[in-house]
Amino acid sequence: MDPLDQRIVSCLVANARASYAEIGSSVGLSAPAVKRRVDRLLDAGVIRGFTAVVNPEALGWGTEAFVEVHCRGNVAPARIRASLEPLPEVVAAYTVSGAADAIVQLRAGDIHHLETALERLRGVDIIDRTVSTVVLSTLLERSPEPTRAPADQ
Repeated sequence: MDPLDQRIVSCLVANARASYAEIGSSVGLSAPAVKRRVDRLLDAGVIRGFTAVVNPEALGWGTEAFVEVHCRGNVAPARIRASLEPLPEVVAAYTVSGAADAIVQLRAGDIHHLETALERLRGVDIIDRTVSTVVLSTLLERSPEPTRAPADQ
């Protein structure tokens, strides 16, 4: 990714609905040139898609928790994923280092819904135990800045 690609990605992160012409005027390219670069970034997997960022609370999913998942024995990540996918409250899951096998992000309508979701999660056959942390408030949530490489920190 060159600096021009980084500027294009920054424009898309700021406003994914911007037209190629709008992005082009911001970065100094024609609309067709921006489209070619965006297509190349899509093909390379730099851009994974375009989506609306929705406020979960506005949809009735305002209760959030992060859950350490400890599995019975040695369980492959693909099996953990397959076991978690049917649970609609699981919005993200990650394999991690440390004592836990995975960290799961849950969203629920309220604390009672969260309790039910945790019970179903604990009922998954590969899970031995869980450790839950309920989110009280979000302090910071952002996407990485394409124009600032990790080495610049």
